[in-house]
Amino acid sequence: MMRRAKPDDCEALIALWEACGLTRPWNDAKADFERAVGGASSDILLLEQDQRLAATVMVGDDGHRGWVYYLGVAPDHRGRGLGRTLMEAAEVWLRERDAPKIQLMVRDDNEAAIGFYKALGYEVQPVVTIGKRLDPESS
Repeated sequence: MMRRAKPDDCEALIALWEACGLTRPWNDAKADFERAVGGASSDILLLEQDQRLAATVMVGDDGHRGWVYYLGVAPDHRGRGLGRTLMEAAEVWLRERDAPKIQLMVRDDNEAAIGFYKALGYEVQPVVTIGKRLDPESS
């Protein structure tokens, strides 16, 4: 069953993200969850199987294009098409909001993820991502 995440899904979703290796010490996964679930232009979609969280994706529209984050499938649910199903759902979510393009970031050494997205018709873009931390701890 697919549904939108609710505030009380936070703990289970973060546990799934951690099991999938999606969290990083410098990112506050709980804050990411709260911003997405509470945001007017973002959502977290999840799939449950056997009353258990099996997969999740965060989707958002920044007003210029759509973004996908935290696509994760529980290790014991991989190979069943759940990642593909969630990416299709993310695309529908963004089309409903007239987003002209969908983008996501993948670490350049994650060949498995890059291969997955290429199989779905995504292309590696010739861009460099430039960023700066704005949280107080990084100043």
